[in-house]
Parts: sequence; structure tokens; C-alpha cells
Amino acid sequence: MSAMKPRAIRYDATFEKQWDKYLKKLTVKEKEQLKARLLIFKEDAFDKRLKTHHLKGNLKEYYAFSISYSHRIVFRLLDDEEILFIEIGSHDVCY
Repeated sequence: MSAMKPRAIRYDATFEKQWDKYLKKLTVKEKEQLKARLLIFKEDAFDKRLKTHHLKGNLKEYYAFSISYSHRIVFRLLDDEEILFIEIGSHDVCY
């Protein structure tokens, strides 16, 4: 997919709860890496560094991008410029 700069990133109460729980487990270095990845995502959701990919099977309506080797954020495209974050966590949690 070509470059896509999201106009808005949305999330629901469930994601917000996961986010807070996820952040509490991170080291300072991991938080810095997360912040850097989110900045890249805000500029281009499909930047190669994020390894953004379309999911399959029951999750075929969703995409995921890498925060680190083992952690992901799952999201859905709402329209051409709007994104909904669905899940954050390890590969096992997200898939």
C-alpha cells in the first residue's frame, strides 16, 4: 500500500484500558521506542520501518504494525484518512 498520513487516530475505552496496562509494563527505553514508532505511524501508516501488514482469516478487516520485535498494534482503516486502534500487545495477545 502507498503512503498514508492518518488525519485522525481513534480508539475506544477497551483499547485505552489495554494501553494503560501496556504502558505500565514498559521500561523507559521501550516507551521511547513506542513514541518513535507512533511518530513514524502518524507520518505514514505504511512506512517500511513499521512492517505494517494486512491480517488474514477472522482478522482480514485489520492491519497491524510492529512496535518492537514481539509487540504490535492492530488497527482498522475507517476511511482514507482515519484509523481506529483495536489492540496493543504481544503477537500472542493481538492475534
